[in-house]
Amino acid sequence: MEKIKSREAGTEPEQEENINVGAETAESTAEDEPRLVALTFDDGPHAVFTKKLLDGLKERDVKATFFLIGKSIEGKEDVVKQMAEDGHLVGSHTYNHVQLTKLPVKKACEEITMTNDAIYNVTGKIPEYIRPPFGSWDKELECAVNMTAVLWNVDPRDWQVQDTDTVVKHVLNHVENGSIILLHDVYGTSVEAAFQIVDALKEQGYTFVTVDELILD
Repeated sequence: MEKIKSREAGTEPEQEENINVGAETAESTAEDEPRLVALTFDDGPHAVFTKKLLDGLKERDVKATFFLIGKSIEGKEDVVKQMAEDGHLVGSHTYNHVQLTKLPVKKACEEITMTNDAIYNVTGKIPEYIRPPFGSWDKELECAVNMTAVLWNVDPRDWQVQDTDTVVKHVLNHVENGSIILLHDVYGTSVEAAFQIVDALKEQGYTFVTVDELILD
């Protein structure tokens, strides 16, 4: 079997809020080159908030990356379909939001392949990117898939604070060229924060890209 290939290996924190891991990204050094940032969302899809988010991103002509929980796809296939049709990158966040490094290899692989199948059944594409829950990733994990793990380097802990202003301020204070921003599309406060972040960073000259356009080969 092929090993899952990872461009970034995570740590193994006990609590998600303790994570502050960097992501290897393409950073521009020339002043005339574009300032790139990737907006990423975990834990969806959500029937209400993800739909609202997709509509708002479309209005702003912004593409993002969504890491989906496999078991949450059922009943929200229309949202995932819209996600793909709008040009966003769709990746895996495992089937049950579990820490893969604490599972036997067989169970860990099932979490990945089950989610990939669920996404493929809606979008017609097998995901190439995975965000391991809690940033906990084993780059030597052996499964019959070939994926790239994507972490982050700007984390406002929106799931914890659930306050739009706090989330926006944190992101704007920490973002730089090549940042991968972590948000969760299952909270209304995070969706509103995303819109404000997009509007503010666009004014600052940033261009939003999906993670596959940002991560170095």
